[in-house]
Amino acid sequence: MRRSERIVKATVWGLCVCLGGYLAARGYLHLRQSPGTRAQQILGDICMETEREAYLWYMPGIFYEEGTTTPLITKLWTKIENWYPLGMYLKEHQEEEQHPVIEDESTCYEMIHANGNTIADRLLGENQSQAVTRENETARENEENDMSSQQEGEQEKNGNEEEQQERKTDENEPQTTENAGTVTAQLPAWTTAVESTPKIDLSMERLSDFHYLLNNFFVVDPNTTVDGSQINASTFLGDSLTLEEDSSVPQILIYHTHSQEGFADSIEGDEATSVVGVGNYLESILRDIYGYQVIHRKDTFDLMEGQLDRSKAYNYALPVIGQVLEENPTIQVVIDLHRDGVPEGKHLVTEINGKPTAQIMYFNGLSRTVKNGNLDTLPNPYIEDNLSFSFQLSYQAARYYPQLTRCIYLKGYRYNLHVRPRSILLEVGAQTNTVEEAMNAMEPFSVILDKVLKGQ
Repeated sequence: MRRSERIVKATVWGLCVCLGGYLAARGYLHLRQSPGTRAQQILGDICMETEREAYLWYMPGIFYEEGTTTPLITKLWTKIENWYPLGMYLKEHQEEEQHPVIEDESTCYEMIHANGNTIADRLLGENQSQAVTRENETARENEENDMSSQQEGEQEKNGNEEEQQERKTDENEPQTTENAGTVTAQLPAWTTAVESTPKIDLSMERLSDFHYLLNNFFVVDPNTTVDGSQINASTFLGDSLTLEEDSSVPQILIYHTHSQEGFADSIEGDEATSVVGVGNYLESILRDIYGYQVIHRKDTFDLMEGQLDRSKAYNYALPVIGQVLEENPTIQVVIDLHRDGVPEGKHLVTEINGKPTAQIMYFNGLSRTVKNGNLDTLPNPYIEDNLSFSFQLSYQAARYYPQLTRCIYLKGYRYNLHVRPRSILLEVGAQTNTVEEAMNAMEPFSVILDKVLKGQ
C-alpha cells in the first residue's frame, strides 16, 4: 500500500471513530435522561456483546469455533469500508497491488535475478580469462614465427631477400599491386577475420532457449523487463540489415552525445585523445578501408557555456541529429559512440591480432520501465530493429572475436535510438582503458559491422 493511501485510510478510520464516539455519547446521555424498555434492552445487548468480544480477544479458547472467527472491530471496519466509496476504492486498489495481473511474474523476476548473477560472474572472470587468451596468442605467435623463419631460410637459399623486403609495409596502410595494368587494393592484415572457437554454443537449438540467450548476450537493468516475445534469436538473425553499396551518398552517421568522455591517458582539451578521436579513427576505417561515406558530427552536446552538463545532452542532441538525417535521408546506420564508466580496479581489455584492445558493449533503450510501463511519451518504433542490429553485431563478434563484446545492456528509456532502424549506442571500453586500446577496438568492430551490413 502506498504512503498516500495509508494516510487516507488512517484519516477515514479516525473520523469514523470520532463520529462513533460522538454518537455513542449522545445516545448514552439521551438514554440516561429518558430511559425506556427498548433502550434498556439495547444497552444490555451492547454490554453483553462487548463482554463477549473482550473474552474473544483475550481468551479465545472460551469461544473456540470450527472455522475462522472475526472480531467485532474487524466486522465494524468492513462495514465502514462498504459504506464509503473511498474505502472500497482503496480496498480494491490494494488487492490489485497485492495480486497484479502480470504474466508469470515470479518467473520473470527469477530470470532477471539469474541473469544478473550470470553476468556478474562473467564480468568478474573477464580479466582472469585474459591470461589464458594471452597464453594462446603467444603460442600462436611462436608458431607463426617458426613458420616465418623457415620461409625466410628458403627464400635466402633461393636469393629472394630483395623481393621479400619490398613486400613489407605498414599493416594499417592499404596496399596496392599492379597486375596486367590493373591496380587492386590489398586490405590491411587485421581485416582478414578468421572464425574462431566461440566461448558459448551458438547453435540455434541453444539460442532458442530464452534464458540461455538472455544470460549469454544480455544484461537487463533493474528498471525494465523483457520477455521471450522481444528477445528471440531466430527473429534477430532473420532480420535483413544489409545495405546497398553506394559510396556516392552518406550511409553512416557517427556522433557523440557525451563528447567530453576520455580515457586513462587522455589529454584535457585534446580531441584526438577523447571519444571523438576514437570516432575519427572509426570514420577513417569505414571510409578508406570499406568504402562507406560517413558523416561524423563532433558537436559538444554535454558542454554548455563551457561547463560540463550531461543532464540534458540527449535532449540537445536530438534536434541536431534529426536535422542531419533530414538533410541526408540516405543515412541508414546511426552510431552514438561513448565510453563506459566502471570501478577504477576494472580494466576492460583483451588481446586481438596481437594488440591490446578495449572491450565494447551495446546499449539499447526499451521505452518501458517497471514503474510506469510502456513510455508512450518516448515512443520508439524501431526497438526490434535496434535489438536485431545489436544482436547480429554481438553474434558476429562471438564467431570471430569471442573476447571483444561484453554484452548488450537493456535499459528502460529511449536514448535517441528511435531515429533509424539501425541505431546503436556503442560503449568502447571505459575510463580505465588507454586511448590506444580504444582505437584498436575500432578495427575488429569495423570488421563485424561490415559483415552485418553486407549480410555475410
